[in-house]
Amino acid sequence: MRTGDSERNVVWGMRMVPYPPSRGRGGVRSALGFLLALLVFSLAQAVAALDLEVRVRGLKGKYEQNVLALLGIYRERKDKELSAPRLEALHRRAPEQIRAALAPFGLYRVRVEDTLTRPASEKGTWVAEYRVAPGKPVKVGRVDYRVTGPGATDLAFSGPFPMMRGEVLLHSRYEQAKERLRSLAVRHGYLDYALARNRVLIDLDAYQAIIEFHLETGPRYYLGAVRFTQDLLANRYLKRFVGFEVGEPYDPERLLALQGRLIGMEYYKQVEIKPHKDKAGRDRVVPIEVIATPNKANKYRIGLGYATDVGPRLTLEWRRRYLTRRGHRFDLESSISQPFQVLKGDYRIPTGNPLRDYITIRPDLRFYDVASRRGNTQRIQFAHSVVTPSGWRRTLGIDYQREQYEISADDSELVNELVPNITFSKTVTDNPVYTTNGYRIKYALLGTTKGLISPASYLSGSIRFKWIRGLFEDYRLIARSDLGASWSSSIFDLPASRRYFAGGDNSIRGWGLDDLGPEDPNSHETVGGRYLAVGSLELERRIRGNWSGAVFTDFGNAFDPDFTRQVEVGAGLGVRWRSPIGQIRLDAAFALTEDGNPVRLHLVIGPDL
Repeated sequence: MRTGDSERNVVWGMRMVPYPPSRGRGGVRSALGFLLALLVFSLAQAVAALDLEVRVRGLKGKYEQNVLALLGIYRERKDKELSAPRLEALHRRAPEQIRAALAPFGLYRVRVEDTLTRPASEKGTWVAEYRVAPGKPVKVGRVDYRVTGPGATDLAFSGPFPMMRGEVLLHSRYEQAKERLRSLAVRHGYLDYALARNRVLIDLDAYQAIIEFHLETGPRYYLGAVRFTQDLLANRYLKRFVGFEVGEPYDPERLLALQGRLIGMEYYKQVEIKPHKDKAGRDRVVPIEVIATPNKANKYRIGLGYATDVGPRLTLEWRRRYLTRRGHRFDLESSISQPFQVLKGDYRIPTGNPLRDYITIRPDLRFYDVASRRGNTQRIQFAHSVVTPSGWRRTLGIDYQREQYEISADDSELVNELVPNITFSKTVTDNPVYTTNGYRIKYALLGTTKGLISPASYLSGSIRFKWIRGLFEDYRLIARSDLGASWSSSIFDLPASRRYFAGGDNSIRGWGLDDLGPEDPNSHETVGGRYLAVGSLELERRIRGNWSGAVFTDFGNAFDPDFTRQVEVGAGLGVRWRSPIGQIRLDAAFALTEDGNPVRLHLVIGPDL
């Protein structure tokens, strides 16, 4: 890429200075003074440390910060080797440094009054004081913006220069505008662009800035065919990651996206994109080479966790990153805690868009022993999961499940069933670890018919929703709702895993996991319900750093028409600490509708959504 050099011009009738202003001959005098100070220091060989106080008056905020950052006498004020000659040299340079530090803010009429006061005694304090009158910032008076060359008529350059007449001249804004136009040229295929003119002049007499920016686009280049240099996966499969067609305008962002997609799938530990511009030819179509280094085939992970509902938990995971040349992969995960032991797998076959669409085969084996029930399930699911154009993940599948459960002495059974199901889910968040604005929602519908392996017919639907909104600067409002309904002849037509229960860390705090629900009037055992309605409201306030406090209330229950059950209400206070893996949440929840209002502690670790 060729970039035009800035020039220093003198225009008749105007007093012009370049942007940014040069130091002039004062810099030479300062340099001579500095050399003289070094000579004196060398002859003296040893100089006692000076006590120096530096005062800058008349500036605040970003002006003061930038001046102090560039002011040599301020930076060296605590230097143990600072001598009187060196101090005086720094003092002479200070006004020039102050003006240079304020120029990026468009301040070119800066007045500086400086004084250097010697101490009354040998061990006294030197005082360097600078009284600064910054004046008004210069504004843009004229903009000479031109685009020439083959891309002159490209709509990408049809807008005005990013800085307008009447705008305060900020050096950072000009650099941003320049970079934006350079990036625009590259992103639209003009790889040989040049800045024929690129300068800002300050007319000190009229006190205005003149911007001259001339961009020569050069010819346009186009994206060519992609060739993969690797031997892990089939090229036909990898081409589904490309995301652009041959002949589209050359855009480096497209190539970065291709690199990110390939690395994100974990097939490769390193992906290098090499555009061969030298092989573009007369049609300026650039061939693309992708050099990929395979990742390790196996990935292992071990994790420890804790939640009040399940207690300590050990998690073991094995991932086989690739199994075939078409990108198949397999995950196996085991989770072990006191109430739950789970072993589940996920064999995934990419389809359509390989980044997000797949066919999955999921074997699942689990044992459970909680207050309301105990038993085991063996399940295998076949499903097709895709992301819709509106961002919803739609999973359509069928499960075969075998469940042996016991809820009470009179409510235990071995059930085999074949259950078609469909779910829609969507998560929108500004930060997946700590969300200030976002939500998660999931709809599910499943059911089966008697005689299709299953012993009974039922249809079940549910909605789970969590919403987080930041308020003011330090507050978050968190709302949660779980709704469900099952249509069946009786609650006893539903196996234990298909019934609704309430209570626990992520349900109604103040009660244990699945403690709540319709009870058998004879045994007083919680048997679960065909309906669920649970809600929660929480207000969190940041206290200091990563610490925050919360107040909350949870309400609702699981219900069934054949049993009576009241709405339960819990409320309490919580402490939060924001960790790198999500919040650590400790809550003290009171069961307000329970006799004696017992309190229960809840500890949960993990992301909000």
